[in-house]
Amino acid sequence: MKTITISDVAKYANVSKSTVSQFLNQRYDYMSEKTKQKIEAAIQELNYQPNFVARSLKQKSTFTVGVVVANILHTFSTQVIRAVEDYFHEQGFHIIVCNADDEPEKEKKYIEMLRAKQVDGIIIFPTGENLSLYEKMKRDTFPVVFMDRTIEELGIPTVMLDNHHAAGLAVDRFIESGIKRIAIITTSIIREISPRVERIEGYKKALDRHGMMVRDEYIKTADAADISNVLSELFSLEEPPKAILAANDIVLVEVLKYMKEHDMTIPDKAAVIGIDEVPFAGFFTPPITTIVQPAAEMARKAGSLLLRQIQEKDGGEKRIHRYKPVLLARQSG
Repeated sequence: MKTITISDVAKYANVSKSTVSQFLNQRYDYMSEKTKQKIEAAIQELNYQPNFVARSLKQKSTFTVGVVVANILHTFSTQVIRAVEDYFHEQGFHIIVCNADDEPEKEKKYIEMLRAKQVDGIIIFPTGENLSLYEKMKRDTFPVVFMDRTIEELGIPTVMLDNHHAAGLAVDRFIESGIKRIAIITTSIIREISPRVERIEGYKKALDRHGMMVRDEYIKTADAADISNVLSELFSLEEPPKAILAANDIVLVEVLKYMKEHDMTIPDKAAVIGIDEVPFAGFFTPPITTIVQPAAEMARKAGSLLLRQIQEKDGGEKRIHRYKPVLLARQSG
């Protein structure tokens, strides 16, 4: 079968090729409704499929960006992906999503694959261990934005939460409720992943601000599979905590599972607050207090920073853009 071209569409609709091109690129400023309807009818009648490869060669852009998330299981990650896709769809771009599973080698392969596919830029939730790869992208002036995590010495534009403030909001809430024995649990900090480290720092600073002693036995880090063991250790202490700050949504799920399995009522046995909103928080029994990130706003900022680099062909802003969290007070803490 003959390949249908823009020329065929233009001839069928009795308009110029440039008018069809403007229609395909959604530039309707000086186009009448009648002309749009004629072109749309021609496209459907001829079953025209735009040639994205030819468009890419002509405009020197694939109109595609990559998103490499560290762990797609995090609610925040999926919220950001959705909002990034919405943003770039509005700009006429497609996105390719890759999940690194917090594995540096997997992240490296995905970044190299995306660059081989000639995407126009990448938003990365960095694992932190591919420094030479990040540095190469910077030397190449390849458009890149970090999300959620940062490596400050690289000077790559970054969008992330004010993690110190997030942990502080939770500690303040516990103390206002009269609770003083407060524990924090986060996933592994072996690679010094910035949100996890910063949330522990914020927890310590908040306790200090209230004149309370930091107890090392109340600070726990573990992989998700080991969190139940960590909780057993905490509740076996001579003075077990009366509150648990779950430093991300994966930890929160494990805490709630453990307490349910051991018939521990919340907040009587221990109050619970999680950083990151989860879909079930409002209807869990009791409803869970969470610290919420403005994921959609952060995603649009990351998208705009990346698009600026793509369009202006420069490194863009080098600074870290921090967003304030909000406490959603419910009954668990």
